[in-house]
Amino acid sequence: MIRIAQPIIGPEEEQAVLEALRSGRLVQGPRVAAFEDAFARYTGAQHAVAVSSGTSALVLSLLAHGIGHGDEVLVPAFTYAATGNAVMLAGAKPILVDITSSTYAIDPAAAEAAITPNTRAIIPVHLFGHAADMTTIRNFAAHHNLDVIEDACQALGAEWQGERVGATGDACFSFYATKAITTGEGGMVTTDDGDVAQTLRRLRDQGESERYVTELLSANHRMTEMAAALGNAQLAKLDAWNETRRRNALWLTGHLDGVQTPVELPAARHVYQQYTIRVDAGRREALRAALADEQIEAVPYYERCLHQQPLYHQRGIGGSFPEAEQAAREVLSLPVHPGLTPEDLHEIATAAGKALALTEARSG
Repeated sequence: MIRIAQPIIGPEEEQAVLEALRSGRLVQGPRVAAFEDAFARYTGAQHAVAVSSGTSALVLSLLAHGIGHGDEVLVPAFTYAATGNAVMLAGAKPILVDITSSTYAIDPAAAEAAITPNTRAIIPVHLFGHAADMTTIRNFAAHHNLDVIEDACQALGAEWQGERVGATGDACFSFYATKAITTGEGGMVTTDDGDVAQTLRRLRDQGESERYVTELLSANHRMTEMAAALGNAQLAKLDAWNETRRRNALWLTGHLDGVQTPVELPAARHVYQQYTIRVDAGRREALRAALADEQIEAVPYYERCLHQQPLYHQRGIGGSFPEAEQAAREVLSLPVHPGLTPEDLHEIATAAGKALALTEARSG
């Protein structure tokens, strides 16, 4: 089976984790600090704060900005549930916004139109590895005095206007098993605000300013030393892996017909966390099934928009988001990860081509 994702764990990672285990210091120690320093240097951020997951990164970022009950946060309707859930976990209300059809990112014009007196922040999501239009978003956010917290969980190494995401402002990253680099579970917040960084460090550790001195209401969001050791070893390989993803994506784009292939805007550098094609809803499931028959995993990220999720129905969070809804009906992600061989890529393109031709003939 050619999997949609494949963590790459080599001898460097194994040795780093073994050394962490043997050290006797297993949580929030020198390896976490070293990972934070390396991550800040990589992104170009002033500060990096390691936490236990990408979701924790989002929740703590909102709390560090004082966002809570009575506040509204603009969120794209088409994203993983964690983005909107984090807003609710912080006590605020997610206000859903439609997306642009080309990059699946939040539509800046629609976002600005959704601002109310209660709006405190916007969370642009760099979905599938392509950055949102941060130039426009930052401009209107500054005009309306909104905090900008980037959900960059799928976009480590991506760029907008020549700057890596996470270099400016506040951004959240995930190191889940399927991400560009993994710590198993884990996350990071980057920020150029020293006060925010200090608050984040308290929030990740029961709200403590020092051992057993609790100043803020929080919980345990710490990263382990083993996770940090694994992440640091992976970070050294990230650029090479991202370049391989880009080469794989370019090859697939050149060998796939009959579908809409991913877009890379001139201002962006796509890192292809997912290689996401679009095919009309009537043919998507047939294509997915045909690829599965050829032992190729293809996944629709995501089949439901946030307002179509039961939790959001229960909380009265809804609306009409035609671009998001169409994307949810049509997207299908194919394997693009750096573990693919040239033979794998050929199999993917050949199987997809045959399946698309068959589904086209049936629909005709």
